[in-house]
Amino acid sequence: MSVIHKKPQTLWYTRCPVPTASGIALNKGWIENEFKPDGIKVTSLRQSDDVKVREAHYTHNLDNAFRQGGNVPAIYAKSEGADTALIGLHWVSQYQGLLARSNSDIKENSSLKKKRFALPVRRNDPIDFWRSMSLAAYTAALSLQGLNLEDVELVELPISASYIDVNKGNVDPHAIVPRLERQHSTEVLALLNDKVDVIYGHSAWGCHIREMFSLYEIINIRDCSDDRLKIINRHPKVLTVSRQLLESHPDLVDRYVFQVIKAAKWAQKNQDEARRILAQEIGVAEYWIDEGCGNNIINELNISLETELVDALNARQIFLKKHGFINNLIDLDSWVDNGPLKRAQQLNI
Repeated sequence: MSVIHKKPQTLWYTRCPVPTASGIALNKGWIENEFKPDGIKVTSLRQSDDVKVREAHYTHNLDNAFRQGGNVPAIYAKSEGADTALIGLHWVSQYQGLLARSNSDIKENSSLKKKRFALPVRRNDPIDFWRSMSLAAYTAALSLQGLNLEDVELVELPISASYIDVNKGNVDPHAIVPRLERQHSTEVLALLNDKVDVIYGHSAWGCHIREMFSLYEIINIRDCSDDRLKIINRHPKVLTVSRQLLESHPDLVDRYVFQVIKAAKWAQKNQDEARRILAQEIGVAEYWIDEGCGNNIINELNISLETELVDALNARQIFLKKHGFINNLIDLDSWVDNGPLKRAQQLNI
């Protein structure tokens, strides 16, 4: 006898402040309107006063939840036993700059050996994704000079503030939250005060602070020809869902994914408005979208499960395991479920 699962009253969602089709679909109200006739409320984790609910952005320990954004929290959660399914991937060519003071002795082709590299350490988040990004960027840049992390001094910069607490209880899930403006602040202050020689600047924020403080760009890793050097938290981005929801109500998951696909297609036909929405999602002036996220950003919002993206995700988890961010590697074959994407592509809602 089959078990009848009652439809959930709430679908939770969370997303990183990065360019995604989910962000557009949510901004336009399409996902909320999709489930309104079912009496299902679509709610952001940001709106909860419960720390455990907000923490699900990293732990994915909440039923009936979708998450799209950086891969590190998703990998961490799965490696810790979270019962999730990976239902989409995409790659956005975001800025990755190593930056120095304009008056430093670091210039083009200067050796980075023995230089002081800023390494932020967030002590009160379940997974320190920003530190993992910095380490990956430093590893990539140093490899171009035949160096590795042991050839430089990593200066730890302790940060007590937690990402999930800065914006708790925000009633507007689309608000530009203050934490987006502060993602680089500890490193920038250390650089300006000559406590470090090099910091990592990411995405549109990296471009912004480079110009605001007249910093010297040592290298933009995005310009490297080897894509393997560009794999970080935000490359590739992941869309995950609670497996409990996928197994009990696959139709709801398919409809959610359909709205994500719809948003990516809409963006291609409405590029100016799409850029404005993405700028709001990221929390920067629209001016920085093209340089910070690539001038092909609108065509990079489509989700897929192409082999190249899955391979990049595997390379990412191997890096995280090597540097102690996760304890266990994930069986990607069992994590990936292409059913929702295939079925959503056939829908005509």
